[in-house]
Amino acid sequence: MPTIATLTLYPVKSCAGITLQAATMSAAGLSHEQVHDREWMVIDSAGQFLSQRSHPRMALVVPALQAGVMILQAPGMAPLEIPTAPLAAGHAPAIAVTIWDDRLDAHDCGDEAGRWFSQVLGQPCRLVRFDPAVKRLASKKWTDDADVPTRFPDGFPMLVISQGSLNDLNQKLQAQGRATVPMNRYRPNIVIDGVDAFEEDFAATIEAGPLHLQLVKPCTRCPMPSVDQATGEFGPDPMDILQTYRSNPRVDGAPTFGVNAILQDGAGEILRVGQEITLELDF
Repeated sequence: MPTIATLTLYPVKSCAGITLQAATMSAAGLSHEQVHDREWMVIDSAGQFLSQRSHPRMALVVPALQAGVMILQAPGMAPLEIPTAPLAAGHAPAIAVTIWDDRLDAHDCGDEAGRWFSQVLGQPCRLVRFDPAVKRLASKKWTDDADVPTRFPDGFPMLVISQGSLNDLNQKLQAQGRATVPMNRYRPNIVIDGVDAFEEDFAATIEAGPLHLQLVKPCTRCPMPSVDQATGEFGPDPMDILQTYRSNPRVDGAPTFGVNAILQDGAGEILRVGQEITLELDF
């Protein structure tokens, strides 16, 4: 029987994730203890978002959650505490930020957080928090024209990958005498097990009790999977292997790995590791 294998929350875009045993589902993705996926983001002095694509050391920023606080740690740095309570209107100054083609206002998290990230990344930075009053939507091209809210992910609320897909890729790497790569290179929110390799590509929905997820867009892969999440350095890149057998005509032939998902039903419900799921294939 297919099951949920792992759940991962990424509070700060492009920083390390938090492995969970259970997560609350919302239309904008996973949440835990009032902390939402990709609720925070690091920007440069021009307001442009930063990611591991250009700043691989972001992988070494590790969050942990305590009551009302997110604690960020990085090598050689004192911990940084960020309050997680919902912000009251006007509580924090607004700052214009750019993420891909979207320009929107976010809450600035203050000078202390800015100095901390500036020292970690070696350039002027600010930490910002998503403003829930702001509307940022996933691409309607892939959501059947539905308004699907997001915070600061690249494009969609959730990413689903099967363990079988990673096993298949790693077998191909080993066949060439290369090292395997862990799942965290691909930064999924939800890993499923008990299905064939790449079966998620052909699924229309995933049902977990009252929760219904719709799988909408194959995830095109960028150079980020070449970043070793344990060292924050670029390492062997599995992209060449993916290009040999994962070219996807639905996204103009780009290599894909994993599928982006949106919530159909079940906002506020809990998703748990080990929970049985049902995949409805789109044939």
